Amino acid sequence: MQNIIRETQYNRQISLLKKGIWVYFMLLIFEGALRKWILPGLATPLLLVRDPVALYILIKAIYYNIWKPNNYVIVMWLTTTFAFITALITGHGDIFVAVYGARITLIHFPLIFIIGHVLNKEDVIKMGVVMLWLTIMMTILIAVQFYSPQSALVNRGIGGDEAGSGFSGAEGFFRVPGTFSFTNGLAAFYSLATAFIIYFWVNINEIQSSKKILILSTVALFAAVPLSISRTVFFGICISLVFLIAISTKKPKFITQIFAGILVSAVLFVFLNNFSFFQTASSAFTERFTSANKIEGGVESVFLDRFLGGMFSAITEGESSFFGLGLGLGTNAGSKLLTGSVTYLVSEGEWGRLIGEMGFVLGMIMIILRSIFVFDLTKKSWISASKNNSMPWMLLSFGIIMILQGLWAQPTALGFSVLAGGFIIASIKTKK
Repeated sequence: MQNIIRETQYNRQISLLKKGIWVYFMLLIFEGALRKWILPGLATPLLLVRDPVALYILIKAIYYNIWKPNNYVIVMWLTTTFAFITALITGHGDIFVAVYGARITLIHFPLIFIIGHVLNKEDVIKMGVVMLWLTIMMTILIAVQFYSPQSALVNRGIGGDEAGSGFSGAEGFFRVPGTFSFTNGLAAFYSLATAFIIYFWVNINEIQSSKKILILSTVALFAAVPLSISRTVFFGICISLVFLIAISTKKPKFITQIFAGILVSAVLFVFLNNFSFFQTASSAFTERFTSANKIEGGVESVFLDRFLGGMFSAITEGESSFFGLGLGLGTNAGSKLLTGSVTYLVSEGEWGRLIGEMGFVLGMIMIILRSIFVFDLTKKSWISASKNNSMPWMLLSFGIIMILQGLWAQPTALGFSVLAGGFIIASIKTKK
């Protein structure tokens, strides 16, 4: 009888944690909408709207003995604690800035493993189906933003800023953020959506009741590339396709599906290109792609600089004191608190920020830890794919960069990194 009571209580707590994860997920998608349109007067505190949810999940999981900190979390906590102390003694000395920087790895990083422990593959599939719906709605929204002036309500910036939320684009059009505060959130959203969409196409039997939604979300994804005027969205799709091709060496049946997908994509592109709204957006995207590549040195240079170059330049060219300039100094909120304006006081790149804030030793511990974690996820995802479960591998196509060198100082990027890592771990498991 006692065992039944314990099991009932355990299941109740698991159910509450799953609801908490869903809240974290939805707040990540609509956090920007809250800050721009719904509660613009609370834009600054809403920057941390997911922190109480993350803290609730963390405390509840530990208190009810549902999850215990693993070696990754323990090392991360110890390193962060030491960096917090040095930030106050030898660094900037501002406790609020240090706390803001510490919350990244003290509260959010452990959430990766709690999500992976609490959820399973079936739960991730449910979230993936929701992503399909959201992709359709998001593309409709960015289409309206794309063709609306920056003064329109739909393009209001943070805190209801009437100057608009768009960033420099091409041909008089702006890069739009969708429901997010900045365009990086939209790029991360579509990259995650791409991983789910490709997975569902090669495993169509897992969403029999949602085939029409899958088709519509695929069309929406194609339309989103020019409408977003974002090269990052385009590169995100390319990376997922590369991962699909790589896994086809283990699953030859995927080769046929890849060729079928290429054919369907070509037909879809020709179909969409018959509409003027798509032609206009494509022209702006092409202009943005061409002009930006000329400035930054070509596609190869852009890719290497964005996804690889910053990793190594942080080590070879970065400058910092032995204990760093102080935890939190490399965040926008930290620079705002210390200087009154948003500026990069440390580095724009993630690895450079870590070394600049914490110093070479502690920064390298963080970098090595994240690298080992990514390697571990890659190995387990590849093994899982060989056992007829390609979901972790396809999600890794999005998560590998986000976890390794995603800009965790930015709350939206941090949130997508947490979800990516948690989804990968969870999707390796089947329902217990």
